[in-house]
Amino acid sequence: MAYLIKEIELSQPIPSLSVPEGHEGVAFNLRRNGRPVGFFMKPAGPGTELTSEEVAALIAENTGAELLGEGQENYVPRIRSGRLPPLTVAVCTRDRPEDLARCLEHLLRLRAAASVACSEFEILVVDNAPSDDRAKNLVDSLPGVRYVREPLPGLDFARNRAIRESRADLLAYIDDDVVVDRGWLGGLKEAWTENPDAGAFTGPVLPYELVTRPQVLFEERAALGRKFTKRRFDPTRPGSNLFLSDFGPGCNMVFRRDVLVELGGFDEALDTGDPLPGGGDLDIFYRVGRAGHVMVYEPRLLIYHRDRRQYRELRYQMWTWGLAYMAFLAKCYRTDASQRSRCGRAMLMEFVRMVYFPVAPLVRRRVRPWPLDLTLVELLGGVVGLLGEYGRSQRRVERIRRQYSSQESAQ
Repeated sequence: MAYLIKEIELSQPIPSLSVPEGHEGVAFNLRRNGRPVGFFMKPAGPGTELTSEEVAALIAENTGAELLGEGQENYVPRIRSGRLPPLTVAVCTRDRPEDLARCLEHLLRLRAAASVACSEFEILVVDNAPSDDRAKNLVDSLPGVRYVREPLPGLDFARNRAIRESRADLLAYIDDDVVVDRGWLGGLKEAWTENPDAGAFTGPVLPYELVTRPQVLFEERAALGRKFTKRRFDPTRPGSNLFLSDFGPGCNMVFRRDVLVELGGFDEALDTGDPLPGGGDLDIFYRVGRAGHVMVYEPRLLIYHRDRRQYRELRYQMWTWGLAYMAFLAKCYRTDASQRSRCGRAMLMEFVRMVYFPVAPLVRRRVRPWPLDLTLVELLGGVVGLLGEYGRSQRRVERIRRQYSSQESAQ
């Protein structure tokens, strides 16, 4: 069930297109003057021919006719003076050299053109408890990429190692299975210049490929909540919701490094791999907000993620989503007494959201129903997450630290 991914520049004449053999639909990546402005998916059998008028009608139907108009002020690039302060882009990886190679290729391409936008641009690879030297050998072959090895297993151990290693003002985290968009650095510069008081930045994620049914299913769900408008989250404003499960992805985060240092870094009891492989991104955004720092969502800060190709991998992902978000909420409920009532409401609303997703596509009349088994496994993960998983993970992390400390002492 492959989908053709088609990028369309709306400031140019709308093209016609045909669906290649072996494909069952088209994913439309919409831009205006190079800026991401929309994304939607449309089933279409192989060999389907769509005229430019039909493509324009689909865009109007799925994203709004206003995108097709001329002179949309919100989408006109603005030229701003000054450059970004020193930036470190940290890529935390473990035993995925093929993904890492693709990620670094695009980051190096971005850095090559970065002199007018950024005063310093460092690429740092943090290899987290690897089983071999493939990542090191890859980095050694690439000039200008720095490699460090973090022996303690767990993504947030690697993220915290990046904080200690970097001396830049801004610290970005990019997963090894993503590719940065050509406008990513320009988007960060725009967000930074427009929001000098911000402590964190993030942006949208689009699919790198759509070659299997699980990838198409996942993106059909993700597209329901994907946004292409700027958002500024100010936690000091009344009614601000700090329990945002969709504010931004952990695979595409940028922080002021001093804010991370002030907060003591990431919680290493989250994102530990099995059995709690997530929650660190939710937790750090929450704590940045609780500390009073503004957070910004910038559509130009765009990346492309290689989604899980196998159905069993998608099922596991949905389990971890339910598990990690509820474990994060359970931590907040336990450690932040002033937010307990709001945290409890967030727990309830998250279970409502999980139940709603199977029928949301039918209500919107756009895509196929979400498989019931994926909803059930996410719900089950959420229940496990509430029932003490964070505390169990804390104890596991302490054992890891003691084990590592004893190994260091024995050497």
